Amino acid sequence: MPISQKQKQIMAFSYSNYDALICYGAVRSGKTSIIMWSFVEWAMREFNGQRFGICGKTVDSCTKNLVIPFISMSLAKERYTLRWRRSDKLLEVRRGVTTNYFEVFGGRDESSFALIQGRTLAGVFLDEVVLMPQSFVNQALARCSVDGAKLWFSCNPGSPQHWFYTEWIKKAKERNALCLHFSMRDNPSLSESTLARYEGMYSGVFYQRYILGQWVLAEGLVYDFGEDNITDEIPEHGEYYMSIDYGTQNPFSCGLWCVVGDHATRIAEYYYCGRNEQTQKTDEEYCDEVERLANGYKIKRVVVDPSAASFIASLRKRGVYVTKANNDVLDGIRRVSGYLKNGKLKIHRSCGHTVEEFGLYRWDDKSGEDKVIKENDHCITGDTVVNTIFGGRNIKDLVGKFGFVWSYDEKRKKKCIRPFFRVKKTRENQPILKITLENGKVVRCTPDHRILTEKGWIEAKHLTQSSKIIDIDCSNLVSVDKVEIEPNEDVYNMEVIGTHNFAVNGGVIVHNCMDDVRYFVNTVLRHKSGNNNNTFWKEW
Repeated sequence: MPISQKQKQIMAFSYSNYDALICYGAVRSGKTSIIMWSFVEWAMREFNGQRFGICGKTVDSCTKNLVIPFISMSLAKERYTLRWRRSDKLLEVRRGVTTNYFEVFGGRDESSFALIQGRTLAGVFLDEVVLMPQSFVNQALARCSVDGAKLWFSCNPGSPQHWFYTEWIKKAKERNALCLHFSMRDNPSLSESTLARYEGMYSGVFYQRYILGQWVLAEGLVYDFGEDNITDEIPEHGEYYMSIDYGTQNPFSCGLWCVVGDHATRIAEYYYCGRNEQTQKTDEEYCDEVERLANGYKIKRVVVDPSAASFIASLRKRGVYVTKANNDVLDGIRRVSGYLKNGKLKIHRSCGHTVEEFGLYRWDDKSGEDKVIKENDHCITGDTVVNTIFGGRNIKDLVGKFGFVWSYDEKRKKKCIRPFFRVKKTRENQPILKITLENGKVVRCTPDHRILTEKGWIEAKHLTQSSKIIDIDCSNLVSVDKVEIEPNEDVYNMEVIGTHNFAVNGGVIVHNCMDDVRYFVNTVLRHKSGNNNNTFWKEW
């Protein structure tokens, strides 16, 4: 197999005086596998009886993308004695009298740093480092305390404001790091047809990052959506699916899809916005509407917003087998963009709300991260007291920190503890509403911020004295006393793992937006190739 000049530089790094290797650039550029090989080769040459870290976003992704390909390599089998202890997440590598151990770690979120804490490592390889929180990466690097330790990084580019770009790539010289940029054409094993196929998979910012390997800001419209993506034709035959993004005051969106091969057409939709209609519908009423939309079609899967616990329960009572949607936002946006670009995702002209929605999604170019503006509309003031497990803390004092908060499990209808991270100021000088409850507690937030009531999630601006808010501190309902307009303020928010809500002075607050197209693509089309013959999905 031919080796490119940059791949040779990776192999030569372990003999150099550099302390760190940074490889970034396009997908399929041939950097990951050669880094893994070079990493193990260096470790086996320089050390004996030491531990090393192999880190990815998750243990599963590390295992799939790094460990399994390595132990499957003919050259690795010839050169080493390999033992993969899956239960221990440990790869044991032996050659003669030399034995070293490579432990696999997942850096999914801010709480992951505890998984690697206390280890002593002679080196670490962080694959897709851009997807890991800085706290986890810093902890992994701090573990490399053995003399002669080296650091190995690989990633696809992200925002030029990303911490890894500013702290490592821009400072590569002062950190004594060798920094290599890869394009797809740096992989000599890829044919022209393969290159063309991959170039057709991405558009917009994802093309610049994943094909050209550039650190560029996500700005403007999220989706390159136009007349070519709208169709007047409905496929005569295919497999039928439904995707649902649940909302009470915010839009409830349900799409009916026809899938032929790897092409999908949204052929019909149901859309209802309680805010615009000034009337909320119950879960049972929404179930009726979904059944009407599905009438006459054999539905293979129903994919639903994972936060809609009560609605999912209502569907299941009717015998519908529900799949909770994959809610990975950026991955979903990338996939939707790719399907739109290559013509595999069409929207029937009758689905006017979906067509309109594509034009409303914009990148937040004021954010240091890849954020969609619609997702950050709902925030609370900086003096809002968040109920952490160690007591109340103003949310502005939690910026940059992580820990555990009291949250609400909608499925079990009880209080629970969940980790939080990504606490940040999301907007400046925003309109504020002050919601005072009959027990004297106060919530100050943007008008669109959702609060959990006995009737589900309701935006603050639609709360009235008849609204009853769930108070997880006393396991009771508390009436709203009054809602007042206050002067504009800067606002904040955080992410909570699992439940996506947190308690503040007896209220519970969460985000929601119309994302059923993304749910469908990320959950159905992504895995469709292996699921065509599943029989456990109830047909409607």
